[in-house]
Amino acid sequence: MIDETPGDEFSKEAAGGSEPPRRRFSTILSELADDTVRERISVGDILAAMGDRAFGALMLIFALPNILPTPPGTSAILGAPLVVLTAQMTVGLTPWLPKVIANRSMLTKDFAAIVRRLQPWLQRAERLLRPRMSYLTIPPAEYFVGAVCLVLAVILFLPMPLGNILPALAISVAAFGILERDGAWVIAGLICAVVAIIVVGGAIVAAALAFLLLLRQFMP
Repeated sequence: MIDETPGDEFSKEAAGGSEPPRRRFSTILSELADDTVRERISVGDILAAMGDRAFGALMLIFALPNILPTPPGTSAILGAPLVVLTAQMTVGLTPWLPKVIANRSMLTKDFAAIVRRLQPWLQRAERLLRPRMSYLTIPPAEYFVGAVCLVLAVILFLPMPLGNILPALAISVAAFGILERDGAWVIAGLICAVVAIIVVGGAIVAAALAFLLLLRQFMP
C-alpha cells in the first residue's frame, strides 16, 4: 500500500464551498497502483481515472520525464501526445488520445514501483498547491494556457539537444496548476514558458547564424 499525503483531500471550504472535495493526483495514482484486479495499467486507464482533470494529469505524465536529460528520441515520443492534448485543450475539446497511445500499458507492479518513486516528489509539490485564482484554470483562460503549452509541446517535439528541459518544466508547472485549480502555479508556468521560448528561440537563431557563417566560409 502506498502512503497518501496527509490532508490529500481539499475541503469544501478551501474550494469556496462550491465544489465537492477533490482527490489529489498522487492519491489517484496510488489507487491505480494498489488495484490488484488489473494486471496492467494503460494510459487510457489514467485518462478515465482523472475524469475532468485528465488534461493536467496527462500533460504532467508526458512532460515530467523530459525535465531530466533523456536518450535521443525520447522527447519526440513523449512530445507527440503532448501536441495532441494541448491542441485539444486550446479549442476546448474533451481530452482524447489515439488508441496507439491510449492502449500503451505496463504491468501494474511496475506502475506501482514508479508511483512509489514519484510519490515523495508529488506530495512535496502538492503541499504547495491549493485552490486560488481558479478562474485561470478553467475556460476561457484554460484555452490560452493550452495554446501556450501547444507551442511548448511543438518545441519539445523538435530534435534539439537539451532543448526539451525548459519547455517540459513550463508545461509541468502549468499542468500542476490546472490539476489542482491553482492559478498561481499557472502563472508560474506561463512565466517559465516565456523564459523557455526566449532561451530556445535564441539558441535556434544562434545556430542558424552559425550555420550561415560556416556556409559563407566555404562559398567561393
